[in-house]
Amino acid sequence: MRAVVQRVNEASVTVEGRVVGRVGVGFLVLLGVTVGDTEAHARLLAAKVAKLRVFKDDAGKMNRSLQDIKGSALVVSQFTLYADTAKGNRPSFIAAAPPEMADELYRLFCREMEAQGIPVEKGVFGADMKVALVNDGPVTICLDTDAWKV
Repeated sequence: MRAVVQRVNEASVTVEGRVVGRVGVGFLVLLGVTVGDTEAHARLLAAKVAKLRVFKDDAGKMNRSLQDIKGSALVVSQFTLYADTAKGNRPSFIAAAPPEMADELYRLFCREMEAQGIPVEKGVFGADMKVALVNDGPVTICLDTDAWKV
């Protein structure tokens, strides 16, 4: 699994002109699922995101987590995180998980975030979404479970 985590002051996702998810201070998480990902990947990544210490403490150091600040997360499924651009100019998405599998692991990731005490708002899986955010910092962290022992 792959996540692009952006620290935000606010973020929202709109589908067909209607806001379907909105958060204040917290994270916008763009989440990609690849072939071979498992429930263990979703659980591990959710725990990592919930505990990621990128919010400022009283001394101005990035030392507080989403849990510590009682922030929330807007999680948006994004298969394009597994784009392969090695050949030509048109990306291949063959590494992205099939929709049924990706949706299941996306939902599990969201439930696991909630189990970590994080309020979660969601996009609409497979929909054409418009995402708006005010990136704080900017702070953007890329996490990839392929690099971890799962």
